[in-house]
Amino acid sequence: MTTEIQVIIIVLAGLGILYIGNLVRVRRLELKYALIWFLVGVLVIIFAANKHWLQALSSFLGIELPINMLFFAGFIFVLMIIFTQTIVISNLTRRVKRLTQEVGILNKRIDDIIAAGTPSGEGVMLEDDNNRVKDEMGEKDNG
Repeated sequence: MTTEIQVIIIVLAGLGILYIGNLVRVRRLELKYALIWFLVGVLVIIFAANKHWLQALSSFLGIELPINMLFFAGFIFVLMIIFTQTIVISNLTRRVKRLTQEVGILNKRIDDIIAAGTPSGEGVMLEDDNNRVKDEMGEKDNG
């Protein structure tokens, strides 16, 4: 790896870390998900700055070429990310299912209350999609 390539990798990894930090700052990425990306950025900078460490690590693990070591590390990293995201998606799916069931139960209760309510419907107020409250006398702004 030439010095120019090392500098380019270090600069790009540094910019990536800054970009991830900005995403956390503007709340588009949660810190718990950003930490792994920060760690990867720091490791890329460390191994790009000192290519002898990468060679030593690859020979320690019995991998002949350092580039193969990088490929293997990238593969393991991708597997970790996929596994983590699978867990997150499973939890979100479970929560969405529960919320959908709760909304269905609440809608059924509202329908039962309306059906059992006063014959004229007075005093029964519902919200529509525009967050406005309607009743039989007219519309009232909920704002």
